[in-house]
Amino acid sequence: MKIIILGAGQVGATLAEHLAREENDITVVDTDGSKLRGLHTKLDIRTVTGAASYPIVLRQAGCEDADMLIAVTNSDEVNMIACQVAHTLFRTPTKIARVRSTAYLTRKGLFAHEAIPIDVLISPEQVVTDHVRRLIEHPGALQVLEFAGGLVQLVAVKAFYGGPLVGQDLAFLAKHMPNVETRVAAIYRRNRPIIPRGDTVIEADDEVFFLAARRDIRAVMSELRRVERDFRRVVIAGGGNIGERLAEHLEHSHQVKIIEHNLERCTALSERLDRTVVLHGSATSKRLLEEENIEECDIFCALTNDDEVNIMSSLLAKRLGAKKVLTLINNAAYVDLVQGGEIDIAISPQQATIGSLLTHVRRGDIVNVHSLRRGAAEAIEAIAHGDKQSSKVVGRTIAEINLPEGTTIGAIVRGKEVIIGHGDVMVESGDHVILFVIDKRRIRDVERLFQVGLTFF
Repeated sequence: MKIIILGAGQVGATLAEHLAREENDITVVDTDGSKLRGLHTKLDIRTVTGAASYPIVLRQAGCEDADMLIAVTNSDEVNMIACQVAHTLFRTPTKIARVRSTAYLTRKGLFAHEAIPIDVLISPEQVVTDHVRRLIEHPGALQVLEFAGGLVQLVAVKAFYGGPLVGQDLAFLAKHMPNVETRVAAIYRRNRPIIPRGDTVIEADDEVFFLAARRDIRAVMSELRRVERDFRRVVIAGGGNIGERLAEHLEHSHQVKIIEHNLERCTALSERLDRTVVLHGSATSKRLLEEENIEECDIFCALTNDDEVNIMSSLLAKRLGAKKVLTLINNAAYVDLVQGGEIDIAISPQQATIGSLLTHVRRGDIVNVHSLRRGAAEAIEAIAHGDKQSSKVVGRTIAEINLPEGTTIGAIVRGKEVIIGHGDVMVESGDHVILFVIDKRRIRDVERLFQVGLTFF
């Protein structure tokens, strides 16, 4: 595909890296020439220096024959105008824009085809909020992803010494939990992927990715690690969009406190939130954390827009007795450095957002993509179409499907029914198939599996 990415910030650069590896024709536009030079050297892609919404710049970038425009500059207005220009002057087929401000997102009809013609809206704050919320709802999980409208979840957990399954092979899981259907999609051991088989033995500290129906997730988690009680007391550092949205969602079921350093923002938060306690001060203040009994906190969420504040406040909160700390980190290089030590969960907003974008870039009927392990792996939800003659998957059992190396089918959703992906399960047209791909180089092969042959037409 010929794809133009507007904005060479962290999301734009990460997306360009993902897509360039998959042999797409990528052009990146930004006003910052030094960022573009770095990208060009690293990825060998086309770059254009200039204002992303200017018609002449979009023409230079090749908008006349582009398949897709992805506008992820730091300005909502530039992203919206660029999509308008691309539609009006160049008839670009697919236009995706990142829009952050709720002032735009809450106006119905604004992004209709006859108004501002954006095909797909991406709101990073909402994506990250949902990501954090799911982690709070599943104590002990490193990652929680949803498929098929939430019917199926993919959960990553770290196996601990003393867990019932540690030292056991995966076949034991089925015998030990005969009434719970689950599938281990992948295991990462010392950062190396292992394709799970029945005789694979789970070791302590393995990162285990498993799929199950939403109702069964907790039962499976309890087999892999100590059961953790539900989080009740939540402290949020940072009252920005993410902090506010998270508090709004949690305040009726949890005890929530927000620490915000800006007094005006504190006033606005206290007016808009019903039950959340809003505190004016610095999240890195030891005195403030002690006064607010941080040792009684179940989870401390550092969600400011400053990585250093997030890391330092998280380390301080943990030292003062917070049971769990979750830290938002924009600089992807920091994420692997800090997670798993004092900081329990580190979240990269870029990786959370990238999945939303990749969903619309994939060929075949792909309805969900989640980027995993900092982009090294992907979980994909694809819809099977056609019949046995026109499709490589329909009318075949999972064991008969020629899956690319390093790819597993974890589950199939048929209507409201969740079917765990055992070898004898037959794929039917209309099934939502959930796959785990540990080697990104195999993504194109996975897409081809779900492309219908000409005989279908």
